[in-house]
Amino acid sequence: MSNHIENHYVNRSNWIRVAVLGANDGILTTASLIVGVAAASTTRELIVLAGVTGIVAGALSMAAGEYVSVSSQSDLESADLQREKQELEDYPREEETELTKIYVERGLSDKLAIEVARELTEHNALEAHARDELGINEITQANPFQAAFASGAAFIFGGALPVLVALIGGLEEMIYLQYGFAIIFLGLLGAIAARSGGSSIWKAVIRITFWGTAAMGLSALIGYLFGVNVA
Repeated sequence: MSNHIENHYVNRSNWIRVAVLGANDGILTTASLIVGVAAASTTRELIVLAGVTGIVAGALSMAAGEYVSVSSQSDLESADLQREKQELEDYPREEETELTKIYVERGLSDKLAIEVARELTEHNALEAHARDELGINEITQANPFQAAFASGAAFIFGGALPVLVALIGGLEEMIYLQYGFAIIFLGLLGAIAARSGGSSIWKAVIRITFWGTAAMGLSALIGYLFGVNVA
């Protein structure tokens, strides 16, 4: 007997999405804000203050937004499950037939599909319909508090990196330092996310650094065009 072990990454999709989104926004938002302020000011205190303020506001915004978004998804899932539960009580035979059709469409023979639908219905009808009809399972089911905390924490972590550069970097080279280190941070984030998700590392790195470059470039341009020197 071979010791065949399969590694699947779909069960990591929720936390990878939240962590990457939060950290990516933290790096980009904070670095872009610092770049914009640094283009109009040479005062370190003002630059750092802008970065810290951006982290606090961004983390709270990300956490609140993720909580509201995932809560809405959770409410929809709960409503669908409650509706499905009621339909199973009112129309058990029709629901079993519906489940059978799903398995036939997936490639099972009519006879086997009937047997599978019957056995799964006897075992746990709601679970079977939630998974195969509604697409709801333990992996995809929404968790608002978890998503909000992960998003906010990831944003703080990502945003702290540009602020650290602002604290120790030279003021005259601040824009270039922010740009360079942000690209490095984004590249590392893309590589870690791709590695965790089992996808192409280079594709993820190129994608995330490209959009990071565009965001910071526009922020620097706005700082130069509309910023007032407050040094």
